[in-house]
Amino acid sequence: MRLVDNLDESSFRKKLEEDNDAVLLDVRSPVERELVRIPNSVWIDINNPDFALEIDKLDKTKSYYLYCKDGNRSFHAGNYMLRSGFERVYNLRPGILGWKGETESST
Repeated sequence: MRLVDNLDESSFRKKLEEDNDAVLLDVRSPVERELVRIPNSVWIDINNPDFALEIDKLDKTKSYYLYCKDGNRSFHAGNYMLRSGFERVYNLRPGILGWKGETESST
């Protein structure tokens, strides 16, 4: 079984910037998302009971770049996506804690 590709922060950011089919996916909780997020990220909470239904609505031809707080939940979400037929899924291994790019918050 193939596992999601774990990328360090610089590799993740470089691939994300160069990929014309990139979708940045935040799988954290609502409270975490309000505090800080990477701009232009799509939000699907991995702990939401409808997580699988929401993932299955996504375009499988796109590339997905996932993040959470520390890379653990996004790793599991990415593996679910691979099992569901997605081809290009990447995980920000240090999570948003290791992100050095631009961020925004709701406050």
